[in-house]
Amino acid sequence: MLKFLSKVRIEFNALDPRLASCMEFLAQCNARKAKESNPACKLEVKRRTDDHPPQIRVTFVNGVEEVFDATSTPAQTIRTMILEKGRYLETEQMFLEAGEKWPVIIPEEEIHQHAPGTKPRKAEEKKT
Repeated sequence: MLKFLSKVRIEFNALDPRLASCMEFLAQCNARKAKESNPACKLEVKRRTDDHPPQIRVTFVNGVEEVFDATSTPAQTIRTMILEKGRYLETEQMFLEAGEKWPVIIPEEEIHQHAPGTKPRKAEEKKT
């Protein structure tokens, strides 16, 4: 997950009963596998003393910033959204490096073309 991010900022009040998502997300960010995927990703934790709702702010490697309301969004949902957007960024980068236009525009007539079906091959019988 961190491989798509350049910065993560987690803000919460330690006495706020809504901090579960922040704590779980922080644990995911501190996992060895996550840290190894992008050691350059900067992780900031801001412990607040006011009643500001818990939030998670991420900056993707392309500079796009996104803020998640951690009071109503589970950590796993936030992680899934980051992974989906990260895969999109990877695909975009792959097309741009290959000199292709992005986003790919598929003509309407191609979308509705009939595609031939596929049949699974029958396994050859074993000869003993």
